[in-house]
Amino acid sequence: MDERSHYRICPLCEACCGLELRTRGSQIVGIRGAEFDVFSRGYVCPKGAALKDVHEDPDRLRTPLIRRDGRFVEASWDEAFAEIQRRLLPIQQAQGRDAVAVSVGNPSAHKYGLLLYFGRLAKALGTKNVFSASTLDQMPKQLSSGLMFGHWLSIPVPDLARCQHLLVIGANPAASNGSLWTVPDFRGKAKAMRARGGRLVVIDPRRTETAAMADRHHAIHPGSDALLLAAMTQTLFDEGLVRLGRLTDHVNGVDAVRDAVAPFTPERVAARCGIAAADIRTLACELAAAERGCVYGRLGTCGQRFGSVASWLVDVLNALTGHLDEPGGAMWPLSAAFAHNTQGKPGVGRGVAVGRHASRVSGAPEVFGELPITLLAEEIETPGPGQVRALFTIASNPVLSAPGGPRLARALEALDLMVSVDIYLNETTRHADVILPGRSPLEDSHYDVAFPQLSDRNHARYSAPVFEPAPSHLPEWQVLLKLAAIAQGLGAGADPVALDDEAVAEQVRKLAGPHADAVLKALGARKGPERLLDLALRSGPYGDRFGMKPDGLNLAKVQAAPGGIDLGELQPRVPEVLRTESGKIELAPPLLLADLAQAMALIDEPAPALVVIGRRDVRSNNSWMHNLPTLAKGPQRCTAIVHPRDAARAGVQDGQRVRLVNEHAALTVPVTVSDEVMPGVVSLPHGWGHDQPGAQLRVAAERPGVNLNALLDDRLRDPLSGNAVLSGVAVRLQAVAGG
Repeated sequence: MDERSHYRICPLCEACCGLELRTRGSQIVGIRGAEFDVFSRGYVCPKGAALKDVHEDPDRLRTPLIRRDGRFVEASWDEAFAEIQRRLLPIQQAQGRDAVAVSVGNPSAHKYGLLLYFGRLAKALGTKNVFSASTLDQMPKQLSSGLMFGHWLSIPVPDLARCQHLLVIGANPAASNGSLWTVPDFRGKAKAMRARGGRLVVIDPRRTETAAMADRHHAIHPGSDALLLAAMTQTLFDEGLVRLGRLTDHVNGVDAVRDAVAPFTPERVAARCGIAAADIRTLACELAAAERGCVYGRLGTCGQRFGSVASWLVDVLNALTGHLDEPGGAMWPLSAAFAHNTQGKPGVGRGVAVGRHASRVSGAPEVFGELPITLLAEEIETPGPGQVRALFTIASNPVLSAPGGPRLARALEALDLMVSVDIYLNETTRHADVILPGRSPLEDSHYDVAFPQLSDRNHARYSAPVFEPAPSHLPEWQVLLKLAAIAQGLGAGADPVALDDEAVAEQVRKLAGPHADAVLKALGARKGPERLLDLALRSGPYGDRFGMKPDGLNLAKVQAAPGGIDLGELQPRVPEVLRTESGKIELAPPLLLADLAQAMALIDEPAPALVVIGRRDVRSNNSWMHNLPTLAKGPQRCTAIVHPRDAARAGVQDGQRVRLVNEHAALTVPVTVSDEVMPGVVSLPHGWGHDQPGAQLRVAAERPGVNLNALLDDRLRDPLSGNAVLSGVAVRLQAVAGG
């Protein structure tokens, strides 16, 4: 049988590397990095090879499941949708639309059928109870970017190709290849930066893979990032180092920032941060002196009480040092499709609003249309009008990925209806009444909707399906439209293709006005996400404008280009990128100034004797990846890393099993004794705990590990963004007898 080659964009992490798959019939016989990919240039990490495992995994669901008499049985698609309709409509009619909640996980960002159509389902449900993994990850950065620049996804990223001084705080791009920064082969690019005389400086409680390759590493007490960044900002003002450069006429609020950070001197915050005042001043002065420099902060800066403040101050530092929107600094990609900061009138907009509604029980404000996912359990448990009685989960596993997982698991059992769209029977979907399986990623076409908005180089890439799906297996976009039709009272028999035709026609009429018929004709016979993609490309910043710019992009051109189309290095975009009401960068949003003032109290709070932080591994991006043999093999990864001083105090030796204990849980886990972490810190990886009855993840269950989130308090969150506090939580370390 002849061997064939296929181009594929990897859907397993934010790097989105181009892969070359070799197949023989229905078998995958090889996967390697695609040298001809215009973005990743042949780079591939271990996750790329695991795409074969995903496609062939015997645990991956291929048929709808319905719970009957306490166990799952296979069902037809018609039976599954009929069951959902039978049980959902009475709940909506009797208790209102807010009695239904929906939760979406981050794998949906790698399936454009899910990402482009999830909004249709949420709108059809009409509920305020919308939850996602964003409040376990990135919402502080989205909030600060929205307040400063006018849109939730206007997030500047380091221009690493031209950078000479990169300061990384609370991030490990050597393991993640970027996060809210799509940068395949960070290691290679960082080495190239250093080879041309550049410097890499890392601030992190652990000597991460990124810190290990840095010129300098400073260990910081978890949770104090906002204090450090405020002190660096104060130093810029104190030493006369503020240089706005080209942005001078495009910034509001410099004086307000100066006044707000005045109390946060390096000497005042040094003890709480664990970094000497002289070192804090040096960090600020070196950044200001760099001709092309940038600060990049990620999950470590987000997953703490002052996550929004820390995220904001990262961009304040970039702006005040003249490194925002400049080559080699923090810049905005120009996405070919779907980016809201390329649409509408350039340079001005409505900005963003928060708190348009609040959660029923705790009163937490809505942010970007979402509520904190750590509040889902209480919304199910607490009686009264609006109590959640039904839940839809879309590629979401909050029982494992969110603090308070055991509590949420108990709450899910009390629901009147739970429906999951997922490829696995996992720790969350085991509680569902109906599971609707997604397709293998290799059975769908793919275009990255979100990640070109965060990429370190502009590009447009598309990959076609590698294999034909089973004829009866609905694509996810049609599954979501069928669910939306049920929620709208159109019935389980509604035709999703016809519904999509109507929705696209309405969208085109708003976009093209009197030219709508011509635009619809130009879109031809395409359906579903491919039609939306063609529309977005053609009306985007590089588009052909449906013939008005013959050299512009359309989907056919992107499909015809092996490895995609290179659209060039990042370019300055201020003021065009801005969507604030003022048309300027709002450097001092009142919401953030007020919370910064609250951070003063943190300075005098004694740091706990021992706290836990998470850990990223290149082989472990999402929890379900622990079920892939290619990624699961090798040494045990779910271990607690403890500093020798803390280990000696607890009478613990390397390789022993220890207990991590606090008021929320007691976890028994093997220990690695290493000065990789600073004293007073224990590091445990995220996403483990595959020992729940009823889950069907057989490879993961062989080495289940323990769930870090069991130690975390689901009541702790950044009050501005709703993001969960994921690090810096106090624990005790105890030796296990005979361990």
